[in-house]
Amino acid sequence: MKAKSLEEVNASVDTIQKRGMWRKLMAFMGPAYLISVGYMDPGNWATDIAGGSQFGYQLIWVLLMSNVMALLLQSLSVRLGVVRGRDLAQACTEAYPRWVNYVLYVLAEVAIIATDLAEVLGMAIGLQLLFHIPLLWGVLLTFSDTLILLFLMNKGMRKMEAFILTLVGVIGLAFFVEMFFAHPDLTEMAKGFVPSIPNSRALYLAIGIIGATVMPHNLYLHSSLVQTRKFKRTRMDIGGALKFNFFDTAFALNMAFFVNAAILILAAATFYQAGMFNVSEIQDAYKFLEPMLGTQWAAILFAVALIAAGQSSTLTGTLAGQIIMEGFINFRMQPWARRMITRLLAIVPAIFVLLYFGESYTGKLLVLSQVVLSLQLGFAVIPLIYFVSDKKSMGKFAIKMPIKILSWITALVIVALNVQLVIDEVGKWLLRLENSFILYFSVIPLLVLLLFVLLYLSLMPLFKQAKFKQRNFVHTDKIEVDKIDTLSYKRIVVALDFSLADADVVRHALSLQSKASEYLFVHIVESAAALVYGDETYDLEAGTDEKRLESFADIFRKQNYRLTVKVGYGNPKILLPQFVAEFNANLLVMGAHGHGWFKDLLFGTTIESVRHKVKVPVLIVRST
Repeated sequence: MKAKSLEEVNASVDTIQKRGMWRKLMAFMGPAYLISVGYMDPGNWATDIAGGSQFGYQLIWVLLMSNVMALLLQSLSVRLGVVRGRDLAQACTEAYPRWVNYVLYVLAEVAIIATDLAEVLGMAIGLQLLFHIPLLWGVLLTFSDTLILLFLMNKGMRKMEAFILTLVGVIGLAFFVEMFFAHPDLTEMAKGFVPSIPNSRALYLAIGIIGATVMPHNLYLHSSLVQTRKFKRTRMDIGGALKFNFFDTAFALNMAFFVNAAILILAAATFYQAGMFNVSEIQDAYKFLEPMLGTQWAAILFAVALIAAGQSSTLTGTLAGQIIMEGFINFRMQPWARRMITRLLAIVPAIFVLLYFGESYTGKLLVLSQVVLSLQLGFAVIPLIYFVSDKKSMGKFAIKMPIKILSWITALVIVALNVQLVIDEVGKWLLRLENSFILYFSVIPLLVLLLFVLLYLSLMPLFKQAKFKQRNFVHTDKIEVDKIDTLSYKRIVVALDFSLADADVVRHALSLQSKASEYLFVHIVESAAALVYGDETYDLEAGTDEKRLESFADIFRKQNYRLTVKVGYGNPKILLPQFVAEFNANLLVMGAHGHGWFKDLLFGTTIESVRHKVKVPVLIVRST
């Protein structure tokens, strides 16, 4: 059976017991808040400030359009997760050939890195503005947020959502006060809702705004987060879940639209009105706000909101990275390791730019990261539309024709804008580069490959019906009891750690005995010497444990149980799967103790690691 998306928190929030419309709605509220922080991260700030300072209020319509697009696409993502119980990465894995999924996985990882790059720079800039920490040191300090993420994940989904909502509230309050100081021109602001693209630079910024607002990793993330809610799998309850999640999404994304619009309006009301058309750096915006608005609080609130935006966005980026990795390549690692790898890949280009070009280029790097995000959108949006349109897998919850038309128009706009951007940028590179053959043999082949994949995603379902797995929504199917075989476990491995839990573990294991059952009692010595020297170890702990295991086994041998013993030395995550394979076991019995988050941080959880490595059923016995 395929693993569930974000398995550690899947269906962890019970909505079934909630009675009344309001309490039910509150139980479903939360996932979209985690999504919304991606729509107001530091990358948005860079594009919004640049757009407001260069074109005044003229690009507000782009923010509104991208918010409507985001609401539509996130609703489709919710539909996929709620109805099929699959996140977008898992759905792609089930529908497309392996080579396509590898390309999609790489593109999704690039999107995660681009997102994290924006958060690294945003956090570093915020720390620099408030505490005068050099930008390079601020970038390096962003490693510390890993511990915050691990702490929150171990506290449960609702506490993480509460923390994110608090940060979002800080951002919204800060910009509400900023708007009060700025006194924007309401007439000019209203004109900004009329669509217009003044020049190619405006197009570049418009695409950056779309990329900063409609983020591809959020489509993967939202389809997984909605699965944290537990509800009955009936048509009525699935329909209710979709409705409540839509309210959650609409409220959260409109809040994000307010923040983005506030940033652009703030830049237009201050910098553009003063003739300062080239303010694209966040540091410059901070520096000019105080003298232009006449209060130091304007700059302080700006920096505080920036830190809150960077910190909140980095948490959701980590979750999205875990979903993408598990969904596409079925590989899981400890969250802290995933966080560190993603952060390292984001920090390297940030440090390179700071050392080679200087701090003045951070704004350009932020805008570039958002344009890169926009270029990934088509590769996530097109599969998503196909999945939620498929009547075989979605049943009555497949999207209707009007929504389908709007979805394809949205996808067409995104792809068309990106194609135009690529043509413009490659044309500029050809004019600048003296040796253009480098471009022809590197960038051009890559673009051709991506265009081929995009065409494949768009046209494949028209010629070949994707093999989506069908899911029943009403529990009317009868289980054919006569076709169920009685299981008999003949070779059982029992993992012991000489704790009070061993009695429960052995009791459960022996209760499964049949006439032909054989047991292997195992114990892993995890002393410092054992971890280093393995089988060569023979310290006091090793010698004592061997004797203890033999004497423990003799008790049950006298009761005519057929069992042998084995002691291992080193890491149980590695050795237990080896022992299961060597014994040719068809069942593994282990104890669970529920130790704290700090020990999980250092060593990970043995059960989680082992059960993904063995190919036999695992019985986990909770200590009483």
